[in-house]
Amino acid sequence: MIKINLDRVMLDRKITSNELAKQVGIAPANLSILKTGKAKGIRFNTLEKICTILDCQPGDILEFVGEE
Repeated sequence: MIKINLDRVMLDRKITSNELAKQVGIAPANLSILKTGKAKGIRFNTLEKICTILDCQPGDILEFVGEE
């Protein structure tokens, strides 16, 4: 399972969902789907933009959690 830690990174960087969505160029609703872990995938260029804006690595946002 892939866990999404975007909320934590955004909190650390003090950026709102609306501001991040605007800077990335995606709809706030799509960012919400990603943050809640309901997204089926993410485009690499979107991930790259998020990482650039948040000054982080993809591994800061995405975490592999083994099945229990």
